[in-house]
Amino acid sequence: CDEKNVPHPDIVTEAGRALVAHHSVLVFNVLGTNEVQKKEPSKVITKEDHRVVQDLAYIYESLSEKNITEFYHDVMHIRETILQLFTFGVLSLEQRAKAENLCWVILTKMEDIAEKVNDDPELIASLQEILSDTYFCNFSVFQSMPDSWAVGQLFPVLPIHRLNEEPMRKAILVDMTCDSDGKIGQFIDDGAKNAVKKTALEVHDFVEGQPYFMGVFLVGAYQEILGDLHNLFGDTDAVHITVTSSGYTVDHVVEGDTVTEVLSYVQYNRPELIESIRKAIEESILRGTIAKNEARLLMRHYEQGLSGYTYLEDPE
Repeated sequence: CDEKNVPHPDIVTEAGRALVAHHSVLVFNVLGTNEVQKKEPSKVITKEDHRVVQDLAYIYESLSEKNITEFYHDVMHIRETILQLFTFGVLSLEQRAKAENLCWVILTKMEDIAEKVNDDPELIASLQEILSDTYFCNFSVFQSMPDSWAVGQLFPVLPIHRLNEEPMRKAILVDMTCDSDGKIGQFIDDGAKNAVKKTALEVHDFVEGQPYFMGVFLVGAYQEILGDLHNLFGDTDAVHITVTSSGYTVDHVVEGDTVTEVLSYVQYNRPELIESIRKAIEESILRGTIAKNEARLLMRHYEQGLSGYTYLEDPE
């Protein structure tokens, strides 16, 4: 335009998401995990065990790369049979536990064999999905990334530290809500030849007592404003950062919703709640079911809880 001495045009675009998505990152910590992979059976199999347990033991001992596909379908069928037999009282709780443990052991062994052979991508993908760990995380899908749940939007997700360590596990991420949809179970797979998504994320071993943080990127378009109060998880803390030539500066910190604020949205009043608990405590003291020092401690914790964050916080 400058070369031709033409006025600069006004450019109108509908690519709003692409323009603003990059400005925001969601960061949350992992609270705990559930691992299903098992390398060895936890119990000795005997002739007294139920037939279904003995069938699984046979599959475990006979499994090889030649019969892996056949045995995979057998195990999937047996898993359903185990539940049916237990439901009808044919299989005891102990036998069910032994059978399910064997299923996990077999599936873990199958994944090891399938990845070495690497000639059945669908089988490998199915095994990886079944054997994925569950990482329990301190966030709400419905509050902070509702498009993941509502329209299946894929957001870039990855650990944001320990990046000098190779992630050796695969997991899905589950939030703190009680909803079965409160999870991230689809991830961008930029390394796949024919697929754009994968069903598990590469993660590091979770070490109890050590912080482990995940980042979800490109959430700057509509996610915060679309988020709802499902299970009464409120707005998260927000930190406004400016990137500079020497690093970054923290411009502003916006605290997330407190429990009191979220409860007020659904017509619960803090003074009334405190008074209700106080009366209940007084009655308990008169009945002798709680000591005065316990009552003071309970009241203090209750008031602190109302003033606290709606997500889990480290104790001070």
